[in-house]
Amino acid sequence: MNTKRIKIFALILMLLAFVSLALASCERPGSSPNSVAGSTPSSGSSATSGPSGGETTVHMGPTTFKQSTISIKKGDNLTLIDDVAVIHIIQNGVWDSSGNAKPGKENGAPTVNVNFNGNDQHMIGPFNAAGTFHLYCTIHPGMNLTVTVQ
Repeated sequence: MNTKRIKIFALILMLLAFVSLALASCERPGSSPNSVAGSTPSSGSSATSGPSGGETTVHMGPTTFKQSTISIKKGDNLTLIDDVAVIHIIQNGVWDSSGNAKPGKENGAPTVNVNFNGNDQHMIGPFNAAGTFHLYCTIHPGMNLTVTVQ
């Protein structure tokens, strides 16, 4: 009976450790691990152009895009970089203000269905039509990116 209790106790400790690690890696939507209380997130300053000028980069944190909007030129690609070891599934669509997922692809948008395994990057595009297009992470509520193509 003593060994059975020890095994149950060890199992409970391992479960608690796993849950603690999982919760520690999560973050409140809209926040960033490097944010300072009272500061406002950037709205586009972290985008970078590639060497040919035809590619733009957007970084992702644990539960947010590091910027919520980006403007690119018609014909450009968009590279999404997962800066943390967090899984993301990026698709066409948006989280609405009520917290509901609204999958959908605007006319002229490239089809996006990309799985990130953490600390990786994927190119999306090209964006060949002018307009406003929406991408979201199906896993993290509120993780939206608006792409304006000029």
